[in-house]
Amino acid sequence: MQGFKQFILRGNVVDLAVGIAIGAAFNGIVTAVVKDIITPLTGAIFHVPNFSNIAVPINGSTLALGDVLNQIISFIIIAVVIYFLIVLPMNKLIEMSRRHDKPADPTEKKCPECLSEIPVAATRCAYCTQPQPARV
Repeated sequence: MQGFKQFILRGNVVDLAVGIAIGAAFNGIVTAVVKDIITPLTGAIFHVPNFSNIAVPINGSTLALGDVLNQIISFIIIAVVIYFLIVLPMNKLIEMSRRHDKPADPTEKKCPECLSEIPVAATRCAYCTQPQPARV
């Protein structure tokens, strides 16, 4: 039981649970936007009031193409929102943090003979007086 408790209380399990809960809430929002705003606007443009009513009868069966179309529109909207509101800003933040994390140029180097620290521009070691290789 102790191992299970440690597993559940790990940070990544809790983060995953929070992500799923937020994803479910986000799904509700996107579904409402598609159903109540995008579908009526698109229906008005194409003179079809509601895509869910589009169906094609085939040999006594009915293909509900409107529902499939609504799901495709929902998927595209989710993909666009995730890309522009999550992926692009995160990429910008990562890029900015990489720029700030770039290490400064070294000011010292090790003498290959005595291994003491000497300035990068030095042409001779101050400790053992050995000539230093030219800096590339």
